[in-house]
Amino acid sequence: MFKIKSLCAIIALLAAPLVAAEDLPEPGDFLDGVAMDEPAETTEILDEVTTDELSEVGALLGGVATDELSETGEFLDGVAAIVNEGIVLQSEYQETLESILVRAKEEGWPLPPDDILQEQVLERVILNEIQLQRAEMIGLQVSDQMLNQVISNVAMERGIAFEDLPVELSKEGIDYQTFRRQMREEIQLGQLRRIDVEQRIEVSPREIESCVADLEDNVVVNSDYDLSHILLSLPETATAAQIDDISSIADDIYARASDGADFRELAVRFSSGPTALQGGALGWLKGEQVPTVFTDILAPLAAGDISKPFRTASSIHIVKVNDMRSAVQRSEEKQISARHILVMPNEIIDNETAKQLLVHAHERIVAGENFDELAKLLSDDPGSANDGGELGWAGPGTFVPEFQAEVEKLEIGEMSVPFRSPFGWHIVEVLDRRIYDNTEDLKERNCVVRIRNGKLDDETQLWMRRLRDEAYVDIRM
Repeated sequence: MFKIKSLCAIIALLAAPLVAAEDLPEPGDFLDGVAMDEPAETTEILDEVTTDELSEVGALLGGVATDELSETGEFLDGVAAIVNEGIVLQSEYQETLESILVRAKEEGWPLPPDDILQEQVLERVILNEIQLQRAEMIGLQVSDQMLNQVISNVAMERGIAFEDLPVELSKEGIDYQTFRRQMREEIQLGQLRRIDVEQRIEVSPREIESCVADLEDNVVVNSDYDLSHILLSLPETATAAQIDDISSIADDIYARASDGADFRELAVRFSSGPTALQGGALGWLKGEQVPTVFTDILAPLAAGDISKPFRTASSIHIVKVNDMRSAVQRSEEKQISARHILVMPNEIIDNETAKQLLVHAHERIVAGENFDELAKLLSDDPGSANDGGELGWAGPGTFVPEFQAEVEKLEIGEMSVPFRSPFGWHIVEVLDRRIYDNTEDLKERNCVVRIRNGKLDDETQLWMRRLRDEAYVDIRM
């Protein structure tokens, strides 16, 4: 990824043979809207730039075509878009496009016209770059241990060993290192959305009480659903005319779907939801996972039915029930009671300093100081710091994988050494363990999930729209 100022300096050097010396930009001038730094020696700049990077820079020069071949016949990668201080390469765009085309062919997805598909794919790649920059800015990391665990699960689903996956992927024309990079990015973006969106969605006690009261006789909650979904996003400050226009589009989509048009094709073409390019498929959802805003809509529907368009705060939705089945059961789970101290790296405390703070805290606790007093003093977790770091009873899936792995291997009364999670550095002590009949708690927990899911699409759309609006994007294709 280039820094824009260095990029401009290289462009000026490469362009030198094409223009007179007196026409070159002076320090403080602007080149394509970007202020120039003091000029450096040619060799100092170019010595730090690889041949591949020079090819990418060439795409920004008016006299160099983005799809030229080098003297050796190799494709010179071009710039698809400048995004803040980074770039999206045409190869990244092409890789994503080809991946979608291959998957669509394998799974029989209908696709929209080429120009619409290309626009959607480019926008997806740009949004991914914006989100990855945001993740990097707040210090989100995906450890090799976490990545290998996710890839192990992929291998298990395929019925093969972890070490055999590279060979199997190569048979499908997939480069293993590219696969690892893409999986790491997907995990990173999932963590970012949990931090920036999901954890900021508030659920009130009154909402939970109302949800629990509806559970017993609710056909939706007591069923599992295979759903597909079309989402039409409304502008944040939509006028009445804009809402009417988008509502008309939704009515037209519903009419086409009701007349037998392929719902997947309509989703690919019109939906702005996160699964649009997968034909709008949401897959199987347990009843308690179904967004609360869908509950009344789904209640009268049977397998194969399509809902009429319905509106939420910032979107209009259409849902198709592909299939459904009954699901009612009680539940028990293993729970852990633990307490922790969290130190989050930031602009003042870097990663190594955060770790050393906890190394020192660990030594003080081992020497006899009080854990809960140090938690109140040091912990950056607003939900537990005032309680001495106590997290209460927690079941499977409550913690992120790195944290869960640490508490699983500790004995009661044992404290971990400092370890890293996506949130920062922790030390944790296990206080107790139990087997708990969590059926009633599960109802409340599932209600929280359902209510959050009901708000998630709208909140995610608003969040992504803000990220996009705040980013500098210059499309070069």
